[in-house]
Amino acid sequence: MILKTSKNEARQKRHARVRQKLSGTAERPRFNVFKSDKHIYVQIIDDVTGRTLVSASTIDPELKGKIADKTKTEAATLVGQLAAQRALDKQISKVVFDRGGYIYHGRIKAVADGARQAGLEF
Repeated sequence: MILKTSKNEARQKRHARVRQKLSGTAERPRFNVFKSDKHIYVQIIDDVTGRTLVSASTIDPELKGKIADKTKTEAATLVGQLAAQRALDKQISKVVFDRGGYIYHGRIKAVADGARQAGLEF
């Protein structure tokens, strides 16, 4: 009998493969994206020290009122912009994009585009 791996297990394998090569430093931290069915989360991480420098998500109190009538893709753009603004406030202008094993399409692309619009360089 052939056992089928779940989509999330396959994504986690892809993410582990990418993470072997991709690492965030103090000069260029890692811009990590995670999406669930309802929400999207972004963290900017310095892997050398193992610390999260900036985070943003759709459950953030700043965005709660703004995303009530938006689609998930539009909300992802706003999350990317908020993460970029918070990063620029901490003098972080260049990051390494970590798509988390997801395909660069839809909400993942919207987060990246929103961050670029706000002034973050990938």
